[in-house]
Amino acid sequence: MGMALRRFTSRDLELMPDDGKRREIIDGELYVSRQPRFEHQFVNGLIWQALHRWSVATNSGYAVVAPGLVFAEDDDVVPDVAWIGRDRLDAALDDAGHFRVAPDLIAEVLSPGRSNEERDREAKLKLYSRRGVREYWIVDWRTRQVEVYRRQGIGLELVGTLGQGDALESPSLRGFTVPVRELFAGL
Repeated sequence: MGMALRRFTSRDLELMPDDGKRREIIDGELYVSRQPRFEHQFVNGLIWQALHRWSVATNSGYAVVAPGLVFAEDDDVVPDVAWIGRDRLDAALDDAGHFRVAPDLIAEVLSPGRSNEERDREAKLKLYSRRGVREYWIVDWRTRQVEVYRRQGIGLELVGTLGQGDALESPSLRGFTVPVRELFAGL
């Protein structure tokens, strides 16, 4: 009907200013977000720490904060935390050190605001589902809850919403467990 919307690519990202804003492209659409709040980054660090501690203890993989994840020119994002198995890492990275394939697990910590929530709950859920992520955690520091999505057949499906009294575990991470309240400890 109207004019086609402009489709953004990774090349466009390279031309944008390095001004501290996070820019991501999902299905050709540009998403720009401000520097995250203290609470967001604090919870991010606790998620990374829990995954990292388990990874070192089991020698099974790597947890990383805000890696570049470039599925395609028009799907170029920065997840909050990603985890990938040791056996998959080398083949997953490009020469620039960005992921080119889906990590096993991605966690996104929600930032306040409708557009931020829609990005994580809708656009990123669809993207990670389409691109083969095995598990996706949406973490809400305000409600102290974790929504757990797992691959069921061809897509990610919500398997549960965990609260402060629950423990977060994953079939992808054998033996990993962390009480949900620890992901918000100190807030």
